[in-house]
Amino acid sequence: MGNVIATAAVSLDGFVADTEDGVGPLFDWYNNGPVEIYGTDPGRPFHVSPASAEYMRSTWPNVAASVIGRRLFDITNGWNGVPAASDHVFVVTHEPPADWPFPDAPFTFVNGIEDAIAQARKYAGDRDVSLTGGNLTGQAIAAGLVDEIAYNLVPVLFGTGVKFFGEYVGPQVLLEDPRIVQGDRVTHLQYRVIR
Repeated sequence: MGNVIATAAVSLDGFVADTEDGVGPLFDWYNNGPVEIYGTDPGRPFHVSPASAEYMRSTWPNVAASVIGRRLFDITNGWNGVPAASDHVFVVTHEPPADWPFPDAPFTFVNGIEDAIAQARKYAGDRDVSLTGGNLTGQAIAAGLVDEIAYNLVPVLFGTGVKFFGEYVGPQVLLEDPRIVQGDRVTHLQYRVIR
């Protein structure tokens, strides 16, 4: 079985977005380099540094399913029905959209983080599940459902905003020493959770 990996681009002070859900310079590294790379959407190229490209090529193809919250789904309009970096997206929501114009897109609407991760793991099989940072990450860590944390650290301070771990309240969690890849305007830190 693959891993559940909580991941996001994160400010030095731990935020994945500002108070208006803007990412500002957090995503600059996706377009500041000479290497063109794609996730699962052939219409969405990224241009990253050679180090970031190598890191992405070593991780993204292993991701079969993504788990996101309804907030991110609404902000991105579900990427117009095309997952950014997985084959299928599981959206945690109490109320699936009634009028989304992409009914045949590979999106499943699930009520609750535990059910979403269970369905995503079943779908992914031996491949990985990506979990977006924010309240879902905090809930999944508290429930013991996260195997790794992939923290794409961007050298910026937000001061306030949406926290990577949401409003995490739970047990202390120890992590292994990170795998570190230094990109341009981002440091990729990948930690395994110690069980």
